[in-house]
Amino acid sequence: MALNKVEICGVDTSKLPLLKEEEKNALFAKIKAGDEGAKEQYIKGNLRLVLSVIKRFTNSNENPDDLFQIGCIGLIKAINNFNTELDVKFSTYAVPMIIGEIRRYMRDNNSIRVSRSLRDTAYKAIYAKEGYMKRNLREPTLQEISEEIGIAKEDIVFAMDAIQAPMSLNEPVYNDGGGTGTSGSDGTSGRARKIYYPITFF
Repeated sequence: MALNKVEICGVDTSKLPLLKEEEKNALFAKIKAGDEGAKEQYIKGNLRLVLSVIKRFTNSNENPDDLFQIGCIGLIKAINNFNTELDVKFSTYAVPMIIGEIRRYMRDNNSIRVSRSLRDTAYKAIYAKEGYMKRNLREPTLQEISEEIGIAKEDIVFAMDAIQAPMSLNEPVYNDGGGTGTSGSDGTSGRARKIYYPITFF
């Protein structure tokens, strides 16, 4: 299935119309008044947004159709909770909710498999960050990390995003000496030190 052409309930999303800003505002006024027809139209007009999000998860081994369905749930939640009085575009508000819904689905199904190369890139970035902070007493920028380990900024961001998923308790973790162990209930075993943790460069 091509990610830019998905059929959901018999609807080819590649042929869905794009809503203009004034159309979105008019539809949202009707949605707030309880118009389910307007809500359905608004959903269809934003399905391309869901497609753009699920492209970020092409390496997750998940079925794109399943991710699309879950992404639609996130889209609907965003519509239900969006406050039109705030000076925020709907897409800006909706994207994090769609991503969050997909990540919860993947986490609950325990099906995320991060490739070794992505994991290695993430660990290099983490070690580089730790070393930089010790030397300079401040957090490095993404550009500084990129230059230090010789990996493109985009690849670092992608790798760090990938390991945000929970790892199996039986997966090897790296210790201070460069060896590996398996994480126990507290995330450590023997001398092994689990170094998986969120990292922010921005």
